[in-house]
Parts: sequence; C-alpha cells; structure tokens
Amino acid sequence: MTNQVGNDMNNESEGDDLLQYNPNRLLDTLIENLRLKNDAALSRALEVAPPVISKIRHHRLPVGASLLIRMHEVSDLSIRDLRYLMGDRRNKFRISDKQFKPKEGAGGSTENKG
Repeated sequence: MTNQVGNDMNNESEGDDLLQYNPNRLLDTLIENLRLKNDAALSRALEVAPPVISKIRHHRLPVGASLLIRMHEVSDLSIRDLRYLMGDRRNKFRISDKQFKPKEGAGGSTENKG
C-alpha cells in the first residue's frame, strides 16, 4: 500500500529511522509539499508561533492533536500519513478512564457538617 506522500507503508527496508519518533521528517515534508522556504513560513501557514516549530524540531514539544489536525487541513495529507511521517505507528490511541475521573477529595463537599 502506498500513502499520499509516495512511501510504501508495507516496506520495512527503509530502516529503523522510520520506526523512531522524528518530527523533523514531518516538518520537512510539509515545507516541501507546501513549497515553503523555512520554518518561519511553515509557522505562518499553520498559524502558530515560530517557537512552537522550533520546540517541536528540538524534541521539547510533542506534535499535539490540534496541530496535527491543522497540518492535515493545510496540507491535505491524511492524519494517518502525517503520523507515519513523524514515526507514530500506533493503530489505536487508548485513553485511561482515570483521566476522566475527578481526584478523590478534590473540590467542595455538598454534605452537611453539622
């Protein structure tokens, strides 16, 4: 199967570099596909501050869901292809039910203390 960026998604001969998280490959591909000059032009296209792109390049900030969606809107690449470019191979995202439960003892109590 070939994705929209022309990579054979079933071919593992490209080495381990495709299996590792590498946001630079994603950012470079976006710059190339959108025919932009540099990271500053990419930040304007994505409507984010330039330091966001820099922090992603230097692995100090992960590519968040909202930015990934914005990349999809601007580039017309699928979310799957964008995730593939940055090395994310997970088929499913699992969110713990603990993230949605309030912490014990947090907030005010509605009981009468009499």
